[in-house]
Amino acid sequence: MFERDDAERTEEATPRKREEARKKGQVPKSRELSTAILLFSVLLFFYLFRDYYLGAFKSVFIHHLRLLGRNYTPNEVILGFLYSLGRFMIPFFIVVLTISVLSNVIQFGVVFTLEPLIPSLDRLNPFRFLDIVLSRRTWIEVLKSLLKALLVFYVVYVFLKSELLILGGFTSYTPQVVVSQLMDLLFSISFRIALLFLVLAILDYGYQKREYESSLRMTRQEIKEELRQYEGDPLVKSRMRRIMREITKRRMLREVPKATVVITNPVELAVALKYDEKEMDAPQVVAKGAGELALRIREIAREHNVPIVENRPLARALYRLVEVGDEIPQELYRAVAEVLAYVYRLKGKVK
Repeated sequence: MFERDDAERTEEATPRKREEARKKGQVPKSRELSTAILLFSVLLFFYLFRDYYLGAFKSVFIHHLRLLGRNYTPNEVILGFLYSLGRFMIPFFIVVLTISVLSNVIQFGVVFTLEPLIPSLDRLNPFRFLDIVLSRRTWIEVLKSLLKALLVFYVVYVFLKSELLILGGFTSYTPQVVVSQLMDLLFSISFRIALLFLVLAILDYGYQKREYESSLRMTRQEIKEELRQYEGDPLVKSRMRRIMREITKRRMLREVPKATVVITNPVELAVALKYDEKEMDAPQVVAKGAGELALRIREIAREHNVPIVENRPLARALYRLVEVGDEIPQELYRAVAEVLAYVYRLKGKVK
């Protein structure tokens, strides 16, 4: 049953589903990548500033150690030491916080949601726990952990084997040189391990992104349901458009008796113009139509004694260029003025 359902999920997730998943905190992310970036950044930070921190730690330690011989209790010395240590570690904590935030922003941008914190009884379901334990994802995570452990062991083994001669020569060095050499070896092996983790984490991010895309896939039926839910049923939308057209048509036809003139094609098109020189800057199209609607405009115009003038080029231009409720463009002023002058002569007005 589940295999069949997965097989039917062949469609890419819609932008709306992606947005809903993002609001729930469901984003493509790899904890391995965040950890690897943080580990590599911390190592680099300490490598660049190790002399400063070693010197600061040494001076703070010696200073508070000397306080034990004075009138200070051990608790006061320890608290003072921790305070001083924390103060010069502030840049380190800022770096850790910044890298932690950026490592997540790089993966999925900025997401703020409290959805994952909302309690859910489904999380307490023992059967769900068994599903998680026995899921393919869980076993893949176990295999990844084993693979990382084996690779780390191999890297450490190869590195120590290559540096065995150097380690054997430490007996002839001064303590300061031994400490410096050991720190160099520690940083060297740590960088190798961090680089290994970073490569594995990048591969893991690719895997997590692919799994995320797979989890968002939809069936065709789900896409149809989403369209109905957010955009409305196509039949209902068609009916609403038809109703709106009828309302617009009736409103437009009510303006025809108020028109100054109706310009026709003569049969195919009809455009009703209204002009009041005291209130309007230019003639306005109050109604227009083609076919049956044009016939209805002419009938109403005759019923209310609105002049009808045949002018094919002008009728076509007005029908094509001017929407109902808009004034005519300047390039049609002359042609319309001639028609209005003719209408005013018919009505006995001097223009």
